[in-house]
Amino acid sequence: MNLTRTRSHYNDAPGLLYAGFNQDYGCFAIGLDNGFRVYNSEPLIEQARYESDEGGIALVAMLYRTNYLALVGGGRNPRYSPNKVIIYDSIKGKEVLELEYKSEVKNVKLRRERLVVVLANKVFIYHFSLHPHLLHTLETTDNDKGLAAVSSSADRATLVIPGRQRGHVQLIDLDSLGYYWSSFNGDVEASAAANANANAAAVAAAANINIIAAHSGKLSCLALNANGTKCATASDKGTLIRVFNASTGTLLNELRRGMDRAEIFSIAFNQDSTRLVVSSDKGTIHIFNLDPSVVTMVDQKPRGPSYGEVVVVNPALSPSKFGLTLSGNRGSSLSFMKDLLPKYFSSEWSFAHAKILSESQCLVAFEQKHTILAICADGSCYKFQFDPRKGGECTRESYERFYKFDTL
Repeated sequence: MNLTRTRSHYNDAPGLLYAGFNQDYGCFAIGLDNGFRVYNSEPLIEQARYESDEGGIALVAMLYRTNYLALVGGGRNPRYSPNKVIIYDSIKGKEVLELEYKSEVKNVKLRRERLVVVLANKVFIYHFSLHPHLLHTLETTDNDKGLAAVSSSADRATLVIPGRQRGHVQLIDLDSLGYYWSSFNGDVEASAAANANANAAAVAAAANINIIAAHSGKLSCLALNANGTKCATASDKGTLIRVFNASTGTLLNELRRGMDRAEIFSIAFNQDSTRLVVSSDKGTIHIFNLDPSVVTMVDQKPRGPSYGEVVVVNPALSPSKFGLTLSGNRGSSLSFMKDLLPKYFSSEWSFAHAKILSESQCLVAFEQKHTILAICADGSCYKFQFDPRKGGECTRESYERFYKFDTL
């Protein structure tokens, strides 16, 4: 959530430039016009504070809970040039690596063995070490938002970025790009790394890249599940969220947020990829079911247009004919028009929803199985609980302020 590249909201906290979760959502970091801070998500506790008069930080990418963070300068007085990526060692309290580019850095994604740097039209993929090796460079359509997501599981390394055409996405198997053993203590790397440049052409040819035509419009948000097998996308229209099989490109779910245009701020899968949570500029958070197994057998009956509504239909007929769903998500209330407008009336609506107090930009994640977290640009943190059987309106468990301008 980079607030330097989005329109500001009157509720946004002054001086707050960025907020982002780590890979497992257990921590989050914020960038400020005078430095950055790191917080534990639950319970909400400030873990570290790095602030001075040296300038602003517009991006803080965490590497799980390790001491390495990727920083990009920003704000009115950037601490670092916006075209540089700085790897900061929080134990040593200093910068240990600097990468410079010809244009502004839009995003950075980290895995233990990969460093991904996103520019407006290019993406650089490195083997991550104190002496990083460039493995691959990819071109994208205009990507001012810096859209990118990386899987967090150690078993499978997947990257999703915009494609070269509007509305397309590229899914890259990062393991297919090669691997070079290294250490963060500055030791000489394995002999395979010495041949990185000579093998660059072979690495590029071997890269496993899958292209999906996800939307007709410009992409607005991207997300991957933990093991990189599912990809969720939204366009700048903001009415539909689509979930694809990352390997085959097959459309798995088409989910409807609403009827009117909206800007999708954030999409996140739960740990077992059976649910999805979405936030937008409407101030509403939506939760969708992706797998019918999350609804207990007693509830495995078609759902209608109202939250929790169970509908009885002729067992000889398909529930989808009536605009109903078996996933626990809501069906269409105008199913009698399904044959005239099949795409709209075959959509699935959210299973549960929550409302935040302002319409500020917010990031969302599943904190526990039936609990979601939202960190917002006004400096607030929400915790909501939802009923896993009935859905409907979530119960707000807590509301806290993690950042106030007067704490500077």
